[in-house]
Amino acid sequence: MSAKASKAPRNWPRLSRERLLKLRICDLGLRIEDSTLGAPLKQLYRELEQKQLRFRPHVWLSDEWFCPDGVPGFAMPFFLAHARLRRLEREFMLEVEGGDRAWCMKLMRHETGHALLNAYRLDQRRDWKQTFGRPSIPYPDTYLPRPYSKRYVLNLPNWYAQSHPHEDWAETFAVWLNPGSDWRRRYRNWPALKKLHYVDELMNEIHDKPPRLRNRQRDTPVEKIRTTLGDYYADKIYRYGLDSPEFSDTDLTRLFSADPEYRRHEKASRYIRRHRREVIVIVERWTHEYRYRINEVLNEMIKRCDEMQLRVIDSKQDTFPDLAACVTMLVMSKLHSGGFHIAL
Repeated sequence: MSAKASKAPRNWPRLSRERLLKLRICDLGLRIEDSTLGAPLKQLYRELEQKQLRFRPHVWLSDEWFCPDGVPGFAMPFFLAHARLRRLEREFMLEVEGGDRAWCMKLMRHETGHALLNAYRLDQRRDWKQTFGRPSIPYPDTYLPRPYSKRYVLNLPNWYAQSHPHEDWAETFAVWLNPGSDWRRRYRNWPALKKLHYVDELMNEIHDKPPRLRNRQRDTPVEKIRTTLGDYYADKIYRYGLDSPEFSDTDLTRLFSADPEYRRHEKASRYIRRHRREVIVIVERWTHEYRYRINEVLNEMIKRCDEMQLRVIDSKQDTFPDLAACVTMLVMSKLHSGGFHIAL
């Protein structure tokens, strides 16, 4: 049972983390108009204007990034609306999804693709289905991406275009909309280029037409989220943990040793702690995995290394590349076996 929620005082950004976590999200008084999100939203509308598109999605704050079915708009996570909440998100998740301008724009273009598809009901068209597949295919719980496939564009992490025809559309639209993507050159000789040309032709066809759907519906708006920040992060950590890669004792003994001859060497757990940040950066770069999940693997490694009383064998220069390679292998193994859970 969660602690009793406290109404947010005006000075809530200056509260301690403990007191902040007891506040309900709906009581924080968050609005896009009062945040720094106005600038990227204006940029999004400029990009749509530059493409001569009449469509403009409506946007609201909620608990995460999403576009509901049948709604010509999308939601952005509430934590992007205030610097204190972005810091809190980073404390728990080690990163802020959409926390910098470039990442935010990628996500906004992606969600705009979903919203535009809803507005014009594009997935009902025969040519859309021929290009992206059957939209009626149920979303899977997990998907198994092919990292080297050239049939899909690359915009968001985890090869998200491969998860469902709707995501393939949204990712392709996002790349097409991005004025800096240079998609004709970037995807030259890729099968994905055919999809980009289709988007280009389709947008030229409908650019000045009014949307078929014009509702302003908002799903789970921030002012109705009565969950406390503490419960929000407890649930989020649980969901992210579903995809955490696993390791074996054999993986650890290939890196470290419990042999008494190394008892004067540095503890393996301490070594991992010292190099945690560097490992996370390298593994994230090569796997596109969330930092939180990589960090959880390292936390479990640290715990198990202490239980097994493991010590460093080689010099720092020899051990670090092997450690980074090991964690990268674990993440990629997860990718090729269980796949990634879909974030709906």
